[in-house]
Amino acid sequence: MNKLQNWKRTSITGITALSLLTGALSAQENLPTREEMWQMILKQQEEIAALKERVGMTEEKVEETEVAIEVATEQIEATATFVESIPTGSAASPTNNSVGGVGLGGYGELHFNIGRKDQVDFHRWVLFIDKEFNDNVRFMSEIELEHSIAGEGKAGEVELEQAYIEFDLNDTDKAKAGLFLLPVGILNETHEPATFYGVERNGVEKNIIPTTWWEGGLAYTHTNESGWAFDTAIHSGLFVPTSGSKAYNIRSGRQKVGNAEFSDAAVTGRATYSGMPGVQLGFSAQYQQDVAQSTLAETNDATLITAHADIERGGFGLRALYARWDISGAAPAAIGADEQYGYYIEPSYRFPTERGDVGFFGRYSAYDNAAGDSSSSKNAFFDVGVNYWPIENVVFKADVQFTDYADSSKDEEIINLGVGYHF
Repeated sequence: MNKLQNWKRTSITGITALSLLTGALSAQENLPTREEMWQMILKQQEEIAALKERVGMTEEKVEETEVAIEVATEQIEATATFVESIPTGSAASPTNNSVGGVGLGGYGELHFNIGRKDQVDFHRWVLFIDKEFNDNVRFMSEIELEHSIAGEGKAGEVELEQAYIEFDLNDTDKAKAGLFLLPVGILNETHEPATFYGVERNGVEKNIIPTTWWEGGLAYTHTNESGWAFDTAIHSGLFVPTSGSKAYNIRSGRQKVGNAEFSDAAVTGRATYSGMPGVQLGFSAQYQQDVAQSTLAETNDATLITAHADIERGGFGLRALYARWDISGAAPAAIGADEQYGYYIEPSYRFPTERGDVGFFGRYSAYDNAAGDSSSSKNAFFDVGVNYWPIENVVFKADVQFTDYADSSKDEEIINLGVGYHF
């Protein structure tokens, strides 16, 4: 029995050893040759090179995607800057205080002027009313009370500054009909107190561009994704006096669409670029065939051109504007009113604090309503001051103005204080 068991163990051990030896020899026979190993290495190197190329292409696509994202972000920021430049509640857009599709907004400003004549004046109280008829049609209006009290022999007046119907033609085009602010300069369309420096509006956008300036007519606006906006309008025009101390004075020619003379219409166009964050550049032009509306034998055609920059980057701000009128005819040329111009430059810096924002500014401005005359008739001003915004819609202002009139007897230093709001 023991012999048989020993024989079985020996046989099994032998068979197992033989099997292992046979497997090893078989595996050795299956090993690649040196040439085959070299070919395998070359193939692996080709595969590695292909993978590197694919990784490189992926990195290029990632870089292209990052660039595209950066461009899109800049466009979004530019759009946001443009939207933020329109004050909440401005008649330029529907108000947020809406009930049943009817929105309310407004602004106001109180001024203290300390100079040769000390006075206090609630200069403007304004109410916006708008109505959304549907997603594409709306009514916009603006009513203003100036100098607190109106009536015969009183200091102020009640004025309807805007009342128009606006239509969205598509995503990029709008049209409106009625009474509206003209698309010229910086302040004429956006002049809520918290949107500009200084208690009083600058003299250039008062005497050359007669802000606030509204007319009745038709207007069309086109915008595109690159940041450009184009406005055109045909509307009622100026009716300037032709005699007296205000002869051919542009501001005196505003009719405010109250039984206005309409012998000659005017045309206004504007191009505005706001495709960079915090930057707005604009150019406008207006033509009227006769600003005297045929009260003289001669025709006094008039052309206005304006250019402006409004920049806000990293707290630093810069506003600059140039405007010029050219009026034909012997009558305006005789008093130098055939050329009228003005300009200003206004650097500023605004920074946040724990209790609101503070901003400092300086402004040099000059205008001349009789520049066609050889005599000196330019009026110049230097303003320096501060704005304090406890919240975005409320502002306190203080500034000092140094004057340099063509008539030096008018020169003075004026301290201005003010408070304003809009909603």
